[in-house]
Amino acid sequence: MDDLDRVILSILQEDGRATVTDIASRVGLSLSACHRRIRELEATGVIRGYHADLDNELLGLPFEALVFVTMRAGDSASVAAFEAGVQAVPNIVQAYRLFGEPDYQLLVRAASKQHYQQLYDESLSQLPGVQRLTSTLVMKTVVAPHTPVSTADVHTSPRR
Repeated sequence: MDDLDRVILSILQEDGRATVTDIASRVGLSLSACHRRIRELEATGVIRGYHADLDNELLGLPFEALVFVTMRAGDSASVAAFEAGVQAVPNIVQAYRLFGEPDYQLLVRAASKQHYQQLYDESLSQLPGVQRLTSTLVMKTVVAPHTPVSTADVHTSPRR
């Protein structure tokens, strides 16, 4: 992957509907060369798909909570059962297994404080292996999830 590929990825990450013609003109490639690069990035799995950026407020899910989970045990069966349970709760939109304590961080979206309480009581607290849940409410998103791919964003080691 070279700098042109990274610029292409940056453009697509910002606008997944950008046309190959637009991308080619922005990076200074012919249409066929740009198309070939995009297909190669898709074929190698660097581009895993194209997604819509949904507005949670307009979808009626304005309430966000970060939930920190401490597990009772860390054996593989407990971890597998918990992770399967997390994947079955649609309102858990992101989940991370962490080093140290707590063991997991979940991002939960809900319609309201009452809806979140219902999710907490009926789903989150019932997940297998949970010892403790700690919730923090999200005030605002400062940096949206993204991958640093442009050549200006990527720190590379000096060549030797």
